Amino acid sequence: MPVPVPQQRGVPAAETPHGADLTVLVIEDDPAGSITGPELSAAAGTRVRIRTARNLTEAGRLLTDDVDCILLDLALPAPTTTATATTTTPGHRPEPAPGRADELAVLTHVLRIAPLHAVLVLTAQDDTELAAEAVRVGAQDYLFRGELDARVLSRAIRYAVERKRADLAQHQLTESGLRAQENARLERGLLPTPLLEGSDLSFAARYRPGRSRALLGGDFYDTVRTPDGTVHAMIGDVCGHGPDEAALGVELRIAWRALTLAGLCGDQLLSTLQQVLEHERQSEEIFATLCTVDIAPDGRRAGLCLAGHPAPLLARRGRPARLL
Repeated sequence: MPVPVPQQRGVPAAETPHGADLTVLVIEDDPAGSITGPELSAAAGTRVRIRTARNLTEAGRLLTDDVDCILLDLALPAPTTTATATTTTPGHRPEPAPGRADELAVLTHVLRIAPLHAVLVLTAQDDTELAAEAVRVGAQDYLFRGELDARVLSRAIRYAVERKRADLAQHQLTESGLRAQENARLERGLLPTPLLEGSDLSFAARYRPGRSRALLGGDFYDTVRTPDGTVHAMIGDVCGHGPDEAALGVELRIAWRALTLAGLCGDQLLSTLQQVLEHERQSEEIFATLCTVDIAPDGRRAGLCLAGHPAPLLARRGRPARLL
């Protein structure tokens, strides 16, 4: 049945709202086997537009973002070439079971070229195992040819579209969760374990990030005691509040600790950190500020170094805090 190709809406297939018009791509080589658009429209209660492809090459030309569901006949001849996905396939797709790869070659081809579309497969009524395997591999549902009518097909298409939408949403949630975990692990690198063994000084810290729902931002700090008994404390800030700034803060903190334990201090330490910053930052506009305090072993003297950072507060019991 020749059907005019509708204009591409640029809307992902799985986001078709319930009750909206449907576009179905039928891939089968039997011209008499298709249910017509009017039949489906009457059963679905909404307009259904059908595009018919007699082979996989033709299907590739007719497949656009506005296709809501692909109705695929598993009896089609297997493709002669390996398909290349047109977009990133969400998640890991199971491989067909041993002995089923050839029978499902058509399906795996379609899943590669249409990873974001709902796929509904047609199979023989006496092959329930193949139908179940098709769903396991990636199809949203299956139908038997002998039971095919407009009402059943309409319901199956709606179900397939909704299931694909749910699958994509779940995949996006999983990806977001993994990214959040990675960001959290990265940002925890900003919270060091102070190295104060052998010192009478105690250490306390509190961190409140500037961005909502974030563990940390671009601020960083550290405290270490060197073999001569000097306690070195540092606090710094990378401009910005995203994961990139947090990563740069981790690098600067680790560099400061390593350089301090290696004996660098003062201008030599700051100039080396500046080189680290210039090599690791994403753009020349990114900068960092730093404040370091070096407390003498007897606790009576301290050296202060500021590089664009606000001065620290000196808080004494019973006295007002003041800037150094």
